[in-house]
Amino acid sequence: MRNKRLNDTVSKVKVYAEKMARMSDAQLQAETPKLKSLLKSGKTLEQILPEAYAAICEADKRILGKYPYDNQIFGAIAMHHGHLVEMNTGEGKTLTATMPLYLNALTEKSTILVTANEYLAYRDAAEMRPVFAFMGMNERAGVSRQPDGFLTNDQKRENYNADILYTTHGVLAFDYLLNNLVMRAEDRFLRKFYFIIIDEADSVLLDGAQMPLVISGSPRVQSNLYAMTDFFVSTLKADRDYETEDKAVWLTDQGVAYAERFFGIQDFYAHENFELNRHVTLALRAHVLLKRQEDYMVSDQGEIVLLDNGTGRSLPGMKLRGGEHQALEQKEHLELTQEQRSIASITYQNLFIMFPKMCGMSGTISNARRELRSVYHKKVVVVPPHKKLQRIDRKDRYFVSAEEQYEAALEETLHCHQKGQPVLIVTATIQDTQIFSRMLVDKGVPHSVLNADNAYWEAEIIAAAGMRNAVTVSTGMAGRGTDIKLEKGVAQLGGLAVIGIGRMENVRLERQARGRAGRQGDPGSSQFFVSLEDDIVMTMYAEKAEEYIDGNRSISHRKLKHIINNAQKTMEEQGISSREQAVRYDEILRRQREILYNARDRLLDQAQIDKGTMQDIVNDTLQSFVKTHPKLQSHDLNRYVLDNLSYELDPDILAMEKDSKQLLERMEKYAAKLYDRKVNSFENAEQLQEYIRQCILNALDDGWVEEVDYLQQLQYAITTRGTAQRNPIFEYSREAYHSFEDMKTTMKRNITRNFFLGDPEMNEDGQMKIVFP
Repeated sequence: MRNKRLNDTVSKVKVYAEKMARMSDAQLQAETPKLKSLLKSGKTLEQILPEAYAAICEADKRILGKYPYDNQIFGAIAMHHGHLVEMNTGEGKTLTATMPLYLNALTEKSTILVTANEYLAYRDAAEMRPVFAFMGMNERAGVSRQPDGFLTNDQKRENYNADILYTTHGVLAFDYLLNNLVMRAEDRFLRKFYFIIIDEADSVLLDGAQMPLVISGSPRVQSNLYAMTDFFVSTLKADRDYETEDKAVWLTDQGVAYAERFFGIQDFYAHENFELNRHVTLALRAHVLLKRQEDYMVSDQGEIVLLDNGTGRSLPGMKLRGGEHQALEQKEHLELTQEQRSIASITYQNLFIMFPKMCGMSGTISNARRELRSVYHKKVVVVPPHKKLQRIDRKDRYFVSAEEQYEAALEETLHCHQKGQPVLIVTATIQDTQIFSRMLVDKGVPHSVLNADNAYWEAEIIAAAGMRNAVTVSTGMAGRGTDIKLEKGVAQLGGLAVIGIGRMENVRLERQARGRAGRQGDPGSSQFFVSLEDDIVMTMYAEKAEEYIDGNRSISHRKLKHIINNAQKTMEEQGISSREQAVRYDEILRRQREILYNARDRLLDQAQIDKGTMQDIVNDTLQSFVKTHPKLQSHDLNRYVLDNLSYELDPDILAMEKDSKQLLERMEKYAAKLYDRKVNSFENAEQLQEYIRQCILNALDDGWVEEVDYLQQLQYAITTRGTAQRNPIFEYSREAYHSFEDMKTTMKRNITRNFFLGDPEMNEDGQMKIVFP
């Protein structure tokens, strides 16, 4: 029924299209102010959609020479309605996006398209900018043209204020965090979120959803526990002392008992042993879960360089969070870098649900429709291809050993290559690209390799993959963003042949690889060669697989197929479970982040803090001090006053009281006197308010840095508590609540301290600068 509604809207767009085709350029350009006026007069986006889509389609034709097909209009309508759209590779997603972007930009609210990398964002923005400019829209790329280019806050503000912005998922996430770290209202650069299109949506919302984007700040004191826990972990035995599942590792009951004996402690999970617990977990992850040449490599300079094992890209400059990077350095016996505090963090899941209107597009999203509906409450709409798919997807070939698997894949590659047919070999891991490349070298076959070592050239390598005699070896194809176009005459040879080596983590990744062949009705073929030695099978069923690989047991083809396919199914299910759990973890941090960021915004927007509010904060702080010091001595009281209230002592006011209630009353009177004295030191109420706001802002930020950093550490340490008959999510939620309450107490104490001991000065430009204690 819903698709009928979309098709009906396509028909309405086509009716307006005839009218637009008869317009002059000036008349067509006048559609933009006219449509904006209709919105302001009370019309809805749905009511003006047919006319708006027809207008931008005509502009696409006049400027780019491309008029969107009905299928593209269908997909564009689905996206405007907030759906996630599946469109085959080569079906023109970039052109399709012009329609919902133009329509939603008419509201003059934030309208953004995010894509996989800076190259694609810059390329697509440059390609579509003439169309939007023709229609009177200001469109920009939110990324630097230079790989490590830096944009100032003013440049970012200009970008985000544009009618339409093309940027990347990562840049948007970090900009959101940075926007909430500014100290002055005028330094903010983001507009309120409204409409967003996510390119390669399944890759972002699913595959990359769990990885938090973290901004690190001041270094923490370097721990001496890395070496000790690294040695401890090296003495552990799998299955006896620790277990692994779904990219998680934890100590068994026996392992916990051993840890308590090894470190000479009573309770491994006690609060006072939190740091030790954390470091053991980090060392376990480094040794058991993270593999050299798959998850990271060691550079010639002796540095850990992270790898995206799915795409083969290296991630220079990126570090694992929460001390895991240092644990990895210790494992490799490298010099430890400084561990940084996490001062802000967000996941893609929580970033994108902040947009009132969120949609996306991908070539393989329908396989995850159930999860996307559950987590994001989004429907997946499949757009049929403009031209019938000609690609031949051959049955997978199954092997017991990797040697047989590689030889068969090589034989098929050579067969295609000998007749000039271009071949794209897609492997499951980076290591596999290196192995197969060496085999091709031995056979004297010229080829290109696309992985971490040469990702800089990926657009050129992929674009050339459709040439006669081309052989290209690549890791996963998600987010490559460049079409493989066939050279003239290649179609007659059978088109592009995609050869997959290794069962991948999920069906979507394999569909992405297959989708590189047969674009827009081109001929092509795909076939996967899989074996019991594939990483995914060895991860899921190592013991079972080894029995057959070693020849200790014979195996039927049916059994072989079942084991290999079941390994993928199990990993997919674990991935879903892991992402659901990550949502629950991050939901707790999200609620705290919203409270803090809203408070910061109110302060930056000149919120007025009355005397009663400040007195309540001060009195709460004094009450907490007296309550936590039941046996208070005079020197303790004097020390507290000097550290928090005044650099001068008043012996008459601060005479000790045996009764804590009377002591509190005396301290409150003393604080009230100091408060009035501080207030009177300002020339006017406006200066006082600015001073109070900065005192509170400084305390909020210091407290929040500690809270974010603690929750990052807690999430690592908490995974081991499942073995202690505790629910990790419940434990995390409970401890996060207590830490948030502690943070509020600490914030009040720091606000009090800042207010009484802060030293404000006015610069020549009228800006207040405060030296905080």
